[in-house]
Amino acid sequence: MMTFQSVILAALGTGALLAPLHAQTTLKDAYRDSFRIGAALGRQFYSGNDPAGAALVAAQFDSITPENDLKWEHVHPTPQGFNFDPADRYVEFGEKNHMFIVGHCLVWHSQTPRWVFQDDQGKEVGRDELLRRMHDHIAAVVGRYKGRINGWDVVNEALNEDGTLRRSPWQRIIGDDYIAKAFEYAHEADPKAELYYNEYSIENEPKRKGCVELIRKLLAAGIPVKAVGMQGHYNMEWPGVDQVDATIAAFAALGVKVNITELDIDVLPRVRPGNTADVNARAEATAAANPYTAGLPPEKQRALADRYAALFQVFLKHRDAITRVTFWGVTDKGSWLNNWPMRGRTNYPLLFDREGKPKPAFDAVIAVAKSAR
Repeated sequence: MMTFQSVILAALGTGALLAPLHAQTTLKDAYRDSFRIGAALGRQFYSGNDPAGAALVAAQFDSITPENDLKWEHVHPTPQGFNFDPADRYVEFGEKNHMFIVGHCLVWHSQTPRWVFQDDQGKEVGRDELLRRMHDHIAAVVGRYKGRINGWDVVNEALNEDGTLRRSPWQRIIGDDYIAKAFEYAHEADPKAELYYNEYSIENEPKRKGCVELIRKLLAAGIPVKAVGMQGHYNMEWPGVDQVDATIAAFAALGVKVNITELDIDVLPRVRPGNTADVNARAEATAAANPYTAGLPPEKQRALADRYAALFQVFLKHRDAITRVTFWGVTDKGSWLNNWPMRGRTNYPLLFDREGKPKPAFDAVIAVAKSAR
């Protein structure tokens, strides 16, 4: 696998100086003929509170995903009504900048208010009532942005690590067909929108097999799944590029597209066993788990660049299957990995540093695109 330096040299020509490439092109331009390059946005980027960040997003990306403002707890916090203002601004930002706009996410076991699953007395509702609430929520949210939001993460993280269905309130109350129902309701609300299933850790074989079987069953039932989202919450060792390659190929073989939906690379020491992106995971805060508070050492910057270069080589190999690669965040400062699975860590998982400046990893990703031409 090519290293950062060899990729740069291949892009610039043998013997060329290792000059930064970011003055020459942008992410979206470098990959324009291969797949969209996206970023997940916090509210500051489209509320007017971070104009420099908004300009960076507009310059570098041609697709956007909202980090939180279309999740149930934010857009539909109470039974009495919706809070659409932040989501409206998000969509307007994408339209203004001619971007592919993603909605995230309609049905998830996390960040869903407790009232969704309970009646007025606090008792668990039945199947029919929960299906009605799901239908009405999806009809209202997807319907509001019909023809404006291009694709939706319809169901998020429905699987356990062994590939079985998670015993979420959705599954426990409605049954296994809650996934199919969510897709049916979303398609009904906007027949032209692309619909996705989104999941983490499906690079691991047991979970991948479970996800392949889930998508196979949905497709056989006529459910319009356009793409599977591989979240891409990776670290420096996991997954191997062979695992990423095999996972993309497995879903492409089903006839669905693949999106890399939440890409970032955790450079800090692992503090939990296994490889999970469960937002509820927690670990004890220790100094050993937060070693780079003064900055990422040059050798670690180079290792991160190599890691990103290797991954993007795999993505380009599968450019016929992949339609979008989205980073979960814009700069290191705003990454969720600074506070997961413990608060207060200083992480460096993205292509832009805390000041919004391109890192060596950015140059590596650009160079991969150039070397493939």
